[in-house]
Amino acid sequence: EEVFDYAAGVGFEGVEVCCWPKGKAERRYAGVTHIDLDTLTPEKEKHYLDYAKKSKVGISSLGYYPNALSTNKEESDVAVAHIKKLIEASARMDIGMVTTFIGRDPAKTVEENLDKMEKVWAPIVKLAEEKKVLIGIENCPMLFTKDEWPGGKNLMAAPYLWRKIFERLPSKNLGLNYDPSHLLLIGADHIQPIYNFAEKIFHVHFKDI
Repeated sequence: EEVFDYAAGVGFEGVEVCCWPKGKAERRYAGVTHIDLDTLTPEKEKHYLDYAKKSKVGISSLGYYPNALSTNKEESDVAVAHIKKLIEASARMDIGMVTTFIGRDPAKTVEENLDKMEKVWAPIVKLAEEKKVLIGIENCPMLFTKDEWPGGKNLMAAPYLWRKIFERLPSKNLGLNYDPSHLLLIGADHIQPIYNFAEKIFHVHFKDI
């Protein structure tokens, strides 16, 4: 409610609602639980939708940004299960959008990660198709330290990788949560991809970079 009151006050027309599972955040901006999907009821869903309507601020997406391809299988399994919960909740609430990361196993090569991605994400994308929900993948490389270069924890980092992922998972329900700031940070053109991937841009992140 606080988020929507603020958004209404500054004139935002829509916001992404964060839906991390309750628990300790591993990094800044993670672990934000505006809506707790594990305790979500039809009554709570109605309350959130009514509050958004009253505020005149739309819910653009349900967001959660884990590493679904983590080397740690338990971490990966938790991430995949919770992304599926987001898809189901987004369908029930008639939002129709989920925003997240693909993830990445930093110990594996790009090709190995693409193989793993296809295996892990095919059932997620299938569920999204069944539920008529779009999945927007943010193009953040998730690089924090020098020893992570050029890996990071999100395979969806650069346009040539977007193409490979879309080729392997050719679904109308899988696209981008486009954030130009991350392209600037890796020294890439942040304008041309808007034209090259126009039909795949489902959602956008704005930052003051």
